[in-house]
Amino acid sequence: MIERKANFCPLCGTALEQRERYGKVRPVCPNCNHTVFFDPKVAVVAFILNGDKVLLVKRAVDPMKGAWAFPAGFMEYDEDPRETARREVLEETGLEVQIDRLIDVFHTPDDGGAANIVIAYGATVVGGTLLAADDAEVVEWFSKENLPELAFMPSQQLAARWVAGF
Repeated sequence: MIERKANFCPLCGTALEQRERYGKVRPVCPNCNHTVFFDPKVAVVAFILNGDKVLLVKRAVDPMKGAWAFPAGFMEYDEDPRETARREVLEETGLEVQIDRLIDVFHTPDDGGAANIVIAYGATVVGGTLLAADDAEVVEWFSKENLPELAFMPSQQLAARWVAGF
């Protein structure tokens, strides 16, 4: 799990102290009494089929560099999650997709990545040219019979559901 910490008050700059607040120990400013709350990191993942094959990317960066996963990435604070999915697929694979449905929302604080919440969408390719880019080293279509080992719990669960016939 990625450690989230704060050392100084964002309002007045005073060094923070750990205090009991709202049922948890949290960073609190001894000067202005401001409590720091850590917001979750939200990512999206796209599950894309082409006939009997699914699209995966081989990660070019850590965490899990060299491992396979579904195209995914972090939401910007002002971005619609569906737009995030479309953007991430285009950046990583060169493909334009249409978001077809919400598949699931995963809670992933101990997953090895930096996201706490991952929103999974089913998508369909509507254009573009398949090309690994951004933080993807390789992009490839896989059948149920030749799936590689996958990084990250959402990719693992989506693949398992697909293999089981969801």
